[in-house]
Amino acid sequence: MAQDQHSPSPGARWERAVVIGGGYAGLVTARVLADHFDDVLVLERDPLRPDTGVHPHVPQGYHAHALLARGGDALEGLFPGLREELADVGAPVFDYGERISFLLPTGYAPTDPVGVPVQSFTRDELERRLRQRVSALTAVRLLAATRCETVTASAPGRLDRVRYRTDGADESTEVTADLVVDASGRATSVDRWLADAGLPVSARTVIRAKITYTSACFERPPEDRQDFDVAYQMTFAPGVPRGGVVLAVEHHRWMCSLFGFDEQVPPTDDEGYLDFAHSLGNPRLAEQIKRGVRQGEIHRYTNPGNEWRLHHKNSRWPERLIAVGDSLCVFNPVYGQGLTVAALEAELLGRLLRRRTAGASGLDGLDGLSRAYHRAAARVVHVPWTMATSSDLMWAPTGQPLPARFAHWYNQQVFALAVHDPGVWARFVRVLNMTAAPSLLFRPAVLAKVLRRALTRRAS
Repeated sequence: MAQDQHSPSPGARWERAVVIGGGYAGLVTARVLADHFDDVLVLERDPLRPDTGVHPHVPQGYHAHALLARGGDALEGLFPGLREELADVGAPVFDYGERISFLLPTGYAPTDPVGVPVQSFTRDELERRLRQRVSALTAVRLLAATRCETVTASAPGRLDRVRYRTDGADESTEVTADLVVDASGRATSVDRWLADAGLPVSARTVIRAKITYTSACFERPPEDRQDFDVAYQMTFAPGVPRGGVVLAVEHHRWMCSLFGFDEQVPPTDDEGYLDFAHSLGNPRLAEQIKRGVRQGEIHRYTNPGNEWRLHHKNSRWPERLIAVGDSLCVFNPVYGQGLTVAALEAELLGRLLRRRTAGASGLDGLDGLSRAYHRAAARVVHVPWTMATSSDLMWAPTGQPLPARFAHWYNQQVFALAVHDPGVWARFVRVLNMTAAPSLLFRPAVLAKVLRRALTRRAS
C-alpha cells in the first residue's frame, strides 16, 4: 500500500490503522481512529458472538471494575448516550458521597453529596455495548479469532507491517499500516517485535503488590431496597490486608469482589466465600451475599502488581507504533484506575491526530506522532501510577522509600479527618476520581487540619 509521508489536507483522512487487541482499550482507541482513518482493522484473538462481553483471555474481566468519574466523562464524550443506555438496563447513576457505604481504615466516610456522579456496571456489559457501537462504524473492521503473529518494518526506523492469521485460515495475511496500536494487554509481544527489528526494548518499572480477587454476581431480591449502591472496604498497609466491594449493577444484580493481599486469598466455594466476607469490617458485603442468589461461577484472579513500560524514555522507539491500556501500563486493579486511564489515552490520541489532520503548528503527517504520544501518555499515567504505587510500596516489609512513607502517613491523616469532615472527604473523592489533582489535598485548608491533628496527637 502507499505510505503516508505528508500531512493530508485539512479534513482529509489517512488510509489504514491496525489495532492489535479488541478488548476495552482497543475498542475505545478504535473509536478515535475511525475519525481519522478510512480503514481501522481491529484484530481480536478470541472468537466473538453478538452477546460476547468478557473474553476468555481477559481473566480480570469477571471481577468488579470501577470507572472513575473522569473516565465516565471521557467515555460519554467518545460514545454519547452511553451512560443513559447503561442506565436503561439498570446500571445506576449516583452521587459518590450519597450512595456509597465506604469503610476507610479510620471508620465510615460521610454520606453527604459530593457532586461527583458515577455509574456502576459490569465490565461484561460495558465491553459488549462498546463493541456493538465500534463495530457499527463504517471505517472499522473487527476480525475475531485472529492472532497477530508479528509486527515488522516496511522501512528503517518504523514498525508498521502487521502479520496476522485468522483461526482456520491456511495462510497468514500481512498489511502495512499508517499507524499500529498495541492494545494486546499485559501479555503484549512488543519486546519481541523490537528485538527482532534490532531495536532496544523499553525499560520497565515494576512495583510488586500481589492481590487476589474472587468474584461473583448475585441476583438482588425484588424487595431489596438498600440505602447504598456500593459497599466497600478498602485495604490499607499493613493492618488491613483484606477488603471487598459489592456494586449494584445492571439487570438488578450485585457484583461482588472480595480481595486480599499476599496469602489472604478469598475462597471460591460458597461457604468459604461468605466466611471471608464475614471477616470484613463492613457487614454489608456479607449481608448481600447471604441474601442474593448466585449467578454463574465464582471466579478467581491474581494480579502481581503494577508494571509500566517506559516507551517515552526509549530513544530509539520506532515511528508508527504506539501502546495503550495494559500494553503500556498495568495498574493494581484495587484502585480502579485502568479503565479510566485507557479512556484518557484514547482522548489524548484523538487530540494529537486532530492537530495533525489540521496541519496545526506545521506538524507534518504521522511522523513523530509515536514519540509525542508516549511523552504525553506518560503525563497521563504519572499521577494515578504515583497514587497506586505509593500505597503498594507500603506492603513491603522493609525498604519503603521516604516519599512513599510520607504519602502513606498523609493519607492516614486525611482518612482520620474525612470520617468527621465532609469537606475533606469531598476533596478526597475528587482526587480519587481523577477530577482534581492530588494537590487539592495539600491546600492550606486541609494541610492546616492535618498538621493540627498530628501535633495534637504528638502532644498527647
